[in-house]
Amino acid sequence: MHNFFLLIYYAFAQFIPMQPVPGWRIGYALRTFLCRKILKSTGSEIVCKDRCYFGRGDRLTVGNRSQLGQNARLNGTITIGRDVIMGPDVVMMSTSHGYERTDLPINKQEKAEKPITIGDDVWIGTRVIILPGVTIGSHSIIGAGAVVTKSFPEFSVLGGNPAKLIKQRASV
Repeated sequence: MHNFFLLIYYAFAQFIPMQPVPGWRIGYALRTFLCRKILKSTGSEIVCKDRCYFGRGDRLTVGNRSQLGQNARLNGTITIGRDVIMGPDVVMMSTSHGYERTDLPINKQEKAEKPITIGDDVWIGTRVIILPGVTIGSHSIIGAGAVVTKSFPEFSVLGGNPAKLIKQRASV
């Protein structure tokens, strides 16, 4: 059944606009239903916006009330916490090519995977790229266009390429 739901998602459901007719939420409802069947784990009230790509989805976990952004590309083992919002065109890649050996072309070297973890209540801006092995602490904000190459603690505000700590949000 998993493959059947993948086929429906990638052949049809991913292309339904978010709200083709004002007040209708057909695209959201269908994609949410399919995500519940496809992804490793989903919380309640998740949102999957149009043209989101997550491969087979069997290594993606999404917490309650979190969003998968429009045109997002999520690849590998990724855990997204609760109440996470995501702008369009976000890329999270937990896999990478090996490059250590110089006697072998890169495309012949073993691939490595380092899981990505996104805490609760995180805002991921438009076109953010998150690389393998990164953990983003809860209550953080990642500014648009940031390339996140290392982990950051809770309440961080990040931006830039490579992303750096801009400031700490005041914890309550």
